[in-house]
Amino acid sequence: MTDTAKDAALGITHSIGGQPWHWRRASADMASENLAPDDLVTQLLLARGVPRGDLERQRVPTLRGFMPDPALFKDMDAAAERLADAVAAQEAITIFGDYDVDGATSAALLVRLLRDLGAPVGAYIPDRLMEGYGPSGAALVRIGEAGSKLVVTVDCGAQAFEAIAEANAAGVETIIVDHHQCATTLPAAFAVVNPNRLDEAPDAAVHGNLAAVGVAFLLGAALLRVLRGRDFFKGRSEPALIELLDLVALGTVADVARLTSFNRALVTQGLKIMARRGNIGLAALMDAARLTKAPTATDMGFALGPRINAGGRVGKSDLGVRLLTTSDPQEAADISQELNRLNEERRAIEAGVLDEAMAMSERAANAPVAIVAGAGWHPGVIGIVAGRLKEKLRRPAIVIALGEDGIGKGSGRSISGVDLGAAILAAKETGLLIAGGGHAMAAGLTVAADKLDALGAFLNERLAADVERASGDRALLIDAVLAPRGISPLWCEAIESAGPYGAGWPAPRVATGPVRIVEAGIVGTDHVRLIVSGDDGARFKAIAFRSAETELGQTLLHARGRKLWLAGRAKRDDWGSRPAAELHLEDAAWAE
Repeated sequence: MTDTAKDAALGITHSIGGQPWHWRRASADMASENLAPDDLVTQLLLARGVPRGDLERQRVPTLRGFMPDPALFKDMDAAAERLADAVAAQEAITIFGDYDVDGATSAALLVRLLRDLGAPVGAYIPDRLMEGYGPSGAALVRIGEAGSKLVVTVDCGAQAFEAIAEANAAGVETIIVDHHQCATTLPAAFAVVNPNRLDEAPDAAVHGNLAAVGVAFLLGAALLRVLRGRDFFKGRSEPALIELLDLVALGTVADVARLTSFNRALVTQGLKIMARRGNIGLAALMDAARLTKAPTATDMGFALGPRINAGGRVGKSDLGVRLLTTSDPQEAADISQELNRLNEERRAIEAGVLDEAMAMSERAANAPVAIVAGAGWHPGVIGIVAGRLKEKLRRPAIVIALGEDGIGKGSGRSISGVDLGAAILAAKETGLLIAGGGHAMAAGLTVAADKLDALGAFLNERLAADVERASGDRALLIDAVLAPRGISPLWCEAIESAGPYGAGWPAPRVATGPVRIVEAGIVGTDHVRLIVSGDDGARFKAIAFRSAETELGQTLLHARGRKLWLAGRAKRDDWGSRPAAELHLEDAAWAE
């Protein structure tokens, strides 16, 4: 028997989806831990890489258990001291954010905190179409001319060399709060707070997975500590920074940051704050999204995040920040409804671009990196389309919207093990890009149309080995095998205490079977909906999203009568008269 066959879960070495199934953690490893068979949470934690000695801290991730000292990060103390000076002197401060969820939540967090400290503070979010990503010199100079000589950039600025130089010349000081990858040199800002600085110390660099809103939260903590040391709060109350964790959780999840260590603590505690509905804007957005129960990480990623993003993608870029900082219930309701409408508009635009991009990608099916470009594509949806391409092709994808001026704005998404952000920075340094940057899993770029072929050749050559290695290592990781009757609300409740789940901390994937398909059909655009029956007499629903045209989807639609193993994630289904569970299907294999 080959090693691959020995490692295979349920003996499946080649599924209908074309991949082996492996245990997330070998059963022999689990046995060596002397675990009780029903110690489910411990098994899930160990399978996600938690050392045995760290289990108790990881069971209930708290800020006390995971939060680093903000002073670990370079320039953090200098940034906090400068902001404290501005607060004390009533100096006007502008928070310059990005137009996505991470940028909106980062800006909202600092605006709300500084406002509570009595500082005159405002937010500036650039228009995606007219100004593009990040700070421009013109915008920073205008902000200075309007009376704000201190600007804090959030979720942007790491590559803003020229803009910061122009701001300096105009007498505008800048503090950069970012998490994107940095070059060997940094912009000449007053302070650059970024765990991904190349000169960052190891104990700070370990937090490179923080979203920008997490870095902003640490800056807020450092600022309060400085003010506390100056006796600023004698005679006045200190703002409760912890009450802003709902914003931190939303930005972290929406930016697909890895939910490990400190990030997991931020999201765990932030979900508790969000459930209280203390932020008027977030409460209105939850109402607009018809979320009536305590929100989950999934809700933030698929219901709340896309609506805030829609403002920056196809609407007004500042809608998200306005929503998250308003104290007016009517304004919150109005903005939420507008974001709801814009989200529907975004979906329609996205569908058109996705169809064209998919057709183009098929003509370069063997390239390590899928790069597609089209004239007239809306720049606001290219990141989402790149994500869809990546999921379908299982390799990095870059989607570029070409303007009439011959300049393309691109957005890329990568797969685990392939650092797209570093490759984009390298392409910029070689002169192939006008601008570019990002992190391992996502990147943005600006490129001249006549450099597209050269860019494709560069990225394909640089990343080919990494993509091949990542694709070769591909296997569906299984946490547990359940009888069909085990796909139940009880299972869904049992695994919740090992969450929250998301990027880097995947929800448990189960295999179940053998089952027969009782009913199969297509719902929505291209989702395959099933009712299956097991040998134990249990029936449950399953759905394979966006799969009708795939080999998996077609097989499921025509497999009635044959026995199958199914693999996916069990989700609670509360639509009926009593709670049930359904399987969100990711793969299947023949059981006979």
